[in-house]
Amino acid sequence: MSGAAGGGGGSSCLGAAAAAAASCSSAGSPYAAAAGGSAGVAGRLPARVLEHVFSYLELSDLMRCALVCWHWNNILADENSEVWRSLCARNLSDEALRSDILCNLPTYRGKLKAFQHALSSHDCSRNVYVKKNGFTLHRNPIAQSTDGARGKIGFSEGRHAWEIWWEGPLGTVAVIGIATKRAAMQCQGYVALLGSDDQSWGWNLVDNNLLHNGEVNGNFPQCNNAPKYQIGERIRVILDMDDKTLAFERGFEFLGVAFRGLPKACLFPAVSAVYGNTEVTMVYLGKPLDG
Repeated sequence: MSGAAGGGGGSSCLGAAAAAAASCSSAGSPYAAAAGGSAGVAGRLPARVLEHVFSYLELSDLMRCALVCWHWNNILADENSEVWRSLCARNLSDEALRSDILCNLPTYRGKLKAFQHALSSHDCSRNVYVKKNGFTLHRNPIAQSTDGARGKIGFSEGRHAWEIWWEGPLGTVAVIGIATKRAAMQCQGYVALLGSDDQSWGWNLVDNNLLHNGEVNGNFPQCNNAPKYQIGERIRVILDMDDKTLAFERGFEFLGVAFRGLPKACLFPAVSAVYGNTEVTMVYLGKPLDG
């Protein structure tokens, strides 16, 4: 990596960082140079030097570097540092970074995590694709087909939140929710694909119905004359794998728990759509804020 040489010294620093990270990994213990949290010479390198070196590393290397010593870990703990900005610049598109897609994520590390959890271009119907921004799903105008996509990463524990919004017409069916790896992401006709079997749970935004195992589980939100979804409106999905619940928010208004008793399985964010050329964007937010 000639760009990392920095006048001849950067390359050796980069090698030292990789070597220290590798030795930590082989030691099998966080902050392997324990004693006082030092990692020898590497632990005494100035913060500005380490930040420059780290800015050339990929995420997997940075995760190992964070385990070398307290000094390195503290440097990487700054989620808006040059390290994370550089990693975002290499992995995320200019459109994603400059538009309002990621406006609710204040840190570069948060934006990078959102990209890692975005809708998958490899786990979706053949009739959809993820746009170059890395977050928006586009459905091709295919007749008599319902098409979906899962997120890249599923969850079996912890609490997680993500935002989803439509940027085109909903059509007769537009469903957001969760699905296991076994749930189908394409079927014939215009149907509520999410919730059509026991492997998925969905909220149909068109008629405000909850769906699971091929059945309607009631209206949602549970209030009189619940407002219909408006195009561009961000819906926040909250999955709690500890309490086994799925809930929704709209405009920071908590709409309630939609599903309880979720199975102990790996569950993925998912969407399904029917309207030709419509687009759906999903952004992972991380752990939801209480209150």
